[in-house]
Amino acid sequence: MLKFQKLDRFLKLTGNTYPDLVKVFLTNMWYDKENLYSQVKGIDITINEEVWRSVTGMRNDGATVSRGNTSELGNFNKVQFYKSCLRNKESASRTFNVGGLAATPRILAYIVIWVLTPCGFNHATLTEEDLILMYCLMNKIKVNWVNVIHEHFFKVGKKLEYRIPYVILLSQFIEYFEIDVESEVVEEIKALNQITTEKDEK
Repeated sequence: MLKFQKLDRFLKLTGNTYPDLVKVFLTNMWYDKENLYSQVKGIDITINEEVWRSVTGMRNDGATVSRGNTSELGNFNKVQFYKSCLRNKESASRTFNVGGLAATPRILAYIVIWVLTPCGFNHATLTEEDLILMYCLMNKIKVNWVNVIHEHFFKVGKKLEYRIPYVILLSQFIEYFEIDVESEVVEEIKALNQITTEKDEK
């Protein structure tokens, strides 16, 4: 499902992150429906399709979907789709709770909520946008992920109640434009199979 969407490179991004420079990037960011723009340390940054392809392998194409914009999804119905993803199809749950999902939908929900469109709270309940993206993943409907990320940047990027989104991605953009990071605070993001928990170390 994820390879069909060409998300594998994006999901495997690792390396150094620069929290202070990421905040500057987000503060100075704007978007003209085609490209992302920002300025960091006096350097103008334009994130166009060439940069997206180089850093993530993504292209600015595919279905443009969002809440209220599901015309490319046929007869999508969020309630019916959610019920089809449940472990117990007879469940009378009136909320879109992650806990009741079957194994595959639950994994996809985790990827959507924590990685593709990360939010800062209420990870236990799926939004309509989450369900739309899960529906596309499960039904192999090619999504314009560049557009999804653009929109999510401007939805949550400057809101204090959300975690800063896409820190590793923005740090990769900063490195792509060869911005000086010598004196910056650096945090390393490892691949999932390289992370060692405190419990494992004891």
